[in-house]
Amino acid sequence: MPRAIWTGAISFGLVNVPVRVYTAISEHDLHFNLLHEPDRGRIGYQKVCKAEEKPVPDDEVVKAFEIEKDEFVVLSDEDFEAAAAEAGARTIDITDFVPYDDIDPIYFERTYYLGPEDGSEKVYALLREAMEKAGLAAVARFVMRDRQHVGVLRVREGAITLERLYFADEIRPVDDIAPGKLKVDAKELKLASSLIEQFTGDWEPERYSDDYRDRLMDVVKKKQKGETVTPPASEDEEEPADLLEALRASVEASKRGSRSKSKTTNSRKRGSRKPAARRAAKSRRS
Repeated sequence: MPRAIWTGAISFGLVNVPVRVYTAISEHDLHFNLLHEPDRGRIGYQKVCKAEEKPVPDDEVVKAFEIEKDEFVVLSDEDFEAAAAEAGARTIDITDFVPYDDIDPIYFERTYYLGPEDGSEKVYALLREAMEKAGLAAVARFVMRDRQHVGVLRVREGAITLERLYFADEIRPVDDIAPGKLKVDAKELKLASSLIEQFTGDWEPERYSDDYRDRLMDVVKKKQKGETVTPPASEDEEEPADLLEALRASVEASKRGSRSKSKTTNSRKRGSRKPAARRAAKSRRS
């Protein structure tokens, strides 16, 4: 059973659903240590007071907000708790129900699973079934780790999930990034559309893996055995003369890849039928 990272309740009108929050993501990043190369000693860090230029103990370290240059307001744990209480600590307050597809994916930050507290399974199931029947997602506010968040509750595989969102003012505008209106060549647009069609398929997340992490772990294992690792030589590919030629070449390469994959698939299918055909012919002869 996973360990809950937060406990509270979903507040829906006068209905409270006690829940436990679990992380939905298990990241597989590789973590490295910093060492002193000559003696392989670990590199440590100290909290140093810049005014006295000497290390300070943890019990003398406080949090402070800089109002102006070198002017700070120190906050205690009680100050953070007071702000959290006003914002509705330990409750996930539903404010609206909206179509899930109306939410731009750029707002999604992190996903959590919500499980029922012991004894609240029935009210949890009621909210889950009501949300599924409505086909809507619930927008909610909540406080976690001294910060207020906005999130979306939705049902996934029988569980209520909490999608933590960015606030609107955290999304940067694209005014200085996206190009303005440009005239697009009709031939180039047709070829680009054809190229998209060649790559169109169903979303299969299992097809994608972290190849870089796997190769890096392979390097670690080789270095552990004392083997010498050298990076592969880079190959300089000749670039097409212009965009139109690049599109044509890309479409043709994609078609060749599709034909090759199709031949391989058909060959496997024919190969799998041969034993059965031979058995059938043998049976007829006997």
